[in-house]
Amino acid sequence: MSLFQLTARRLVSQAYCGLKAAASKKQKVCSEMARPSSNMADFREVFAKAKHIAIITGAGVSAESGVPTFRGAGGFWRKWQAQELATPEAFARNPSRVWEFYHYRREVMLSKHPNPAHIAIAECERRLSKQGRSVVVITQNIDELHRKAGTKHLLEIHGSLFKTRCTNCGNVAANYKSPICPALAGKGAPDPETEEAVIPVEDLPQCEEDGCNGLLRPHVVWFGETLDPDVLTEVEKELDICDLCLVVGTSSVVYPAAMFAPQVSARGVPVAEFNMEATPATNRFRFHFPGPCGTTLPPALARHQTEIIS
Repeated sequence: MSLFQLTARRLVSQAYCGLKAAASKKQKVCSEMARPSSNMADFREVFAKAKHIAIITGAGVSAESGVPTFRGAGGFWRKWQAQELATPEAFARNPSRVWEFYHYRREVMLSKHPNPAHIAIAECERRLSKQGRSVVVITQNIDELHRKAGTKHLLEIHGSLFKTRCTNCGNVAANYKSPICPALAGKGAPDPETEEAVIPVEDLPQCEEDGCNGLLRPHVVWFGETLDPDVLTEVEKELDICDLCLVVGTSSVVYPAAMFAPQVSARGVPVAEFNMEATPATNRFRFHFPGPCGTTLPPALARHQTEIIS
């Protein structure tokens, strides 16, 4: 079993999605390491030789498409933050309120489009696949903008806004209906003065499997829930074989995803961070490129002069 697998299994058994890990002595030692390079020419040399590239993305990528993050100051929907609504307990108490929140998010996402960072990643994947090289995107985002941009090899570790899971039979299905059910039409406005819809459970999204009619929930990983072990297994496989890792638009504080790139770096694989600012993990990486991902990433992933395209 790899170093990554051992650490991943240990953390997943302890941590839940959305929890931040306390700083350890090891992290403090890492913070004293040499500062990472911002030399794009050096990164491009590493990129040109890489055969298996893993790209880990977070909310910073989607923020440049105008997607609300619901984190930090001002990150409220009505009077609640995501942490108060995106939990199994909140759904059990008030499924109508939680569905209003997710209906709003789904409708917002239908008006959003991939930005240059999403497009650069998808184009890079298409181009390198013709050269026998691979790109995998491991995303914490649930908005499917990578999919919209054309990314094929995509691991959505926190699920998708556009999938549902039945609370009765467990069936998972893609769902792009707008609105997702008639009772939610025109509902979900984020203004704090908005009157709550109080939709009866039987009028909320229902399972369409024969004879089920169970209440559907968003197929996303909520606070207090562990990541899908099958998805984690796929992540492990990709990170074990990658020879270059990019961390794009993520704060590197939400576990277990925050440990992915540091574990890759620990086995000597180059890691490049593209983010607006430094993160707690920055000094553990070989490269750091500050600024908007939509500006820094396209030139980093553009065709290298040594590439041969048939």
